[in-house]
Amino acid sequence: MTTTQRLLSKVAIITGSSSGLGRSIALAYSREGAHVVCADLRPDARVQVAAEAGAANTDELIRQTGGRAIFVKTDVSSAAEIEQLVQAAVKEFGRVDILVNNAGISLEAGRPPMRIHEVPEDVWDTTIAINVKSVFLATKAVVTQMLRQEPHASSTGGGQHRGWIINLASIYGLVGGRHNISYAASKAAVVNMTRQVALDYAPDKIHCNAICPGFVKTAIYAQTVENLSNEEIVTSLHPWGTVGAPQDIAGAAVFLASDEAGWITGAALPVDGGYTAQ
Repeated sequence: MTTTQRLLSKVAIITGSSSGLGRSIALAYSREGAHVVCADLRPDARVQVAAEAGAANTDELIRQTGGRAIFVKTDVSSAAEIEQLVQAAVKEFGRVDILVNNAGISLEAGRPPMRIHEVPEDVWDTTIAINVKSVFLATKAVVTQMLRQEPHASSTGGGQHRGWIINLASIYGLVGGRHNISYAASKAAVVNMTRQVALDYAPDKIHCNAICPGFVKTAIYAQTVENLSNEEIVTSLHPWGTVGAPQDIAGAAVFLASDEAGWITGAALPVDGGYTAQ
């Protein structure tokens, strides 16, 4: 595959990197020249997705293809483990240039349809801890590091860039959905946190943007079509006529971490086959 090395020598932390969107983003970043810090609870992929079953771990695959990567076991809801993650990145690579807050869950996708009066409190609490608190903790720790370091050497002209933060939100952070109250609320929080961080750190030349995927073929998608809907209905919701693939999201994540997105911050970018255009 021909690449442009748009992320050459940038150091990227990617949470939830062992499978799904995180894995695809990590591999794409490495192809574009980034050094990758893979963070997850376990290094191996979720086997619900056949394409990932039995494959090499993300960090191993990057090294096998000539890239540089490490794996750091991380509970993203723990401030102490997030701090250790950032310290490990700096120890190995000397700095942090990119943070991709990808780790997330959709507990409602694995259950029969529920409205708010039927949702257990622990489902809400766990969803908020993983999908919202983790973004807060990781962004806080990484921004602290970014403010300590000089802008990346790739920065050009007067638009020196000190850092790039990319949050994985959802179409349900932009519009309403059915039977996923905690997930939708968490992703809406991520979208507005993105705007807030973008405003607060624009003077420091730290970008913060969100990607809002439609339905993408990952393990969560497999649970959704099994428990909440069916594949034909889900596909029909997207005007493009297909659901997404992880590489569709990875392409947006590469762009938003590159100097080509030098004047973009505070954006919530739908990558959804037209879902939110309706």
